[in-house]
Amino acid sequence: MEINKLHIDPDKGAVWLVNKPLGWTSFDVVNKLRYTILKNLHKFYDPKPEGKRKIKVGHAGTLDPLATGLLIVCIGKQTKNIDQYMATEKEYTGSFYLGASTPSFDLETEVNHTFPISHLNDSLILDAAKSFLGEQQQIPPVFSAIKKDGKRLYESAREGLEVELKPRNIFIHAFEITQISLPIINFRIVCSKGTYIRSIANDFGKKLNSGAYRHSLCRTRSGEYVLGDAMSVETYTNLLNA
Repeated sequence: MEINKLHIDPDKGAVWLVNKPLGWTSFDVVNKLRYTILKNLHKFYDPKPEGKRKIKVGHAGTLDPLATGLLIVCIGKQTKNIDQYMATEKEYTGSFYLGASTPSFDLETEVNHTFPISHLNDSLILDAAKSFLGEQQQIPPVFSAIKKDGKRLYESAREGLEVELKPRNIFIHAFEITQISLPIINFRIVCSKGTYIRSIANDFGKKLNSGAYRHSLCRTRSGEYVLGDAMSVETYTNLLNA
């Protein structure tokens, strides 16, 4: 890809699709790209600007550090459309670990409870997935970036503070179990904005009279944008610095 395909229109901004790596926060991605864009901003202006320029960079839909996949990055005036991009339906693939639970509903925290899985079979697992289809009320995980009383929930959770959470309305368009190899099951989920796959994992375990946590997660689509069209942070920065 040539640098002109990373064009940032000074009047309209730009939308870039990034394949977020494991271990990075969404803000890590934004900060890295913002820094590199500012260093190379003169390449997108003719004539070249004098003095320092600022540019807004933001993301549409947070992926936590243990998730990978499609992150929509909005640049310049496209940051005004972040809510619009966030409102679209999402598609994820990943895996659940059955027979255990964690406080964060994923691998961020250690297992705190174990449960039997000897009673589970393919039929029970497939039926449980079907039961999640349609409109649902979901309680977000306490280890999340949602703000309550001006404070991120994960900050309160790490301090051991109890926070009362209200359920949210979500919609599950598709929930497909793609592989069963207990204690791991693989899935594909298509859902509305604001859906926490970690909470689905926790609720899925309860539905099976067992426990579960999210073992892995990749966002493969957000609205009309797909992961196959995304590039790595390294690719973007190399093209910008070329």
